[in-house]
Amino acid sequence: MRKVLVTGFEPFGGDRVNPSWEVVKKLQDVQLSGVSVAVRQLPCVYGKAIEALNQAIDETDPLMVICVGQAGGRVDFSIERVAINVDDARIPDNDGQQPIDAPIVKDGPAAYFAQLPVKALVNGLREAGIPASVSQTAGTYVCNHVMYGLLHRMTQSDCRVKKGGFIHVPYLPEQAALHPGTASMSAQTLLEALELTIAIALHTEHDLILAEGATH
Repeated sequence: MRKVLVTGFEPFGGDRVNPSWEVVKKLQDVQLSGVSVAVRQLPCVYGKAIEALNQAIDETDPLMVICVGQAGGRVDFSIERVAINVDDARIPDNDGQQPIDAPIVKDGPAAYFAQLPVKALVNGLREAGIPASVSQTAGTYVCNHVMYGLLHRMTQSDCRVKKGGFIHVPYLPEQAALHPGTASMSAQTLLEALELTIAIALHTEHDLILAEGATH
């Protein structure tokens, strides 16, 4: 069966959980819209995160890759539009690295745009009653690092991924309880949003991705 790869991150910055992984791990081997979902946890570490993502792509040969990360302070399910070629860390990663103004790919393009139907996703999620928006920045931390790495990998001639992009999710309620006044979203709502995202992304553009992936 054709595969979709979905990734989440390990906890970072002192948090005990990361909502991206808490939700993504529930999709392991779930079948949605004619595909089987494979999941992987990525380290919140510059360099190693892209290495782990590329290994997961090699292992699963997916039609589509959706990477998910935590953005404490965000108020909705945020579909990222663009990744930029810079690592600039506000806090150290989980290996203690804190790059400043460093390129992700030397001599790579300044930016890549998500290969997902971002507007269709937002519209579909809102119609389902789930708060969602298009985000114009994935930041400069490990989330942006991974999004850029994914989209760069998709430009390579040996890569068979047809669609790919990144989603930021808010805190879970138990995290927001430690940050009064901060927005949150339940794990169940996040899971429903992610399942709907996969379905919409697979079936936009006249089912092109499923048709092209018929030989997978």
